[in-house]
Amino acid sequence: QVQLVESGGGSVQAGGSLRLSCTASRYTYKRYCLAWFRQAPGQEREGVATIERDGSTNYADSVKGRFTISQDNAKNTLYLQMNSLKPDDTAMYYCAAGDNTWCARNSRRFGYWGQGTQVTVSS
Repeated sequence: QVQLVESGGGSVQAGGSLRLSCTASRYTYKRYCLAWFRQAPGQEREGVATIERDGSTNYADSVKGRFTISQDNAKNTLYLQMNSLKPDDTAMYYCAAGDNTWCARNSRRFGYWGQGTQVTVSS
């Protein structure tokens, strides 16, 4: 089992930046695929960015060039650097871990979830 705890959410104006953090209770490097998802009110959960077990990353088209997913293996921490934020980025952001060989941004492949952290971007 892996427990995940997110932090770093908050309110920011459009064009601003935030960095989300997700600390895992156990070593995750190359053992789990890791991802950030988000869900806005009334909308389906969306996969934002993923780090696969081989270290490759993939992003939703809506965040490419603005968001960067990374991990600090020594700290068992996953990050999401979010730049040039837009009001459409407003959502609850969730960290997730999956022990499948390949996860992509498919939420069904992730068995462990954090409690979420709110990001609000005002225009």
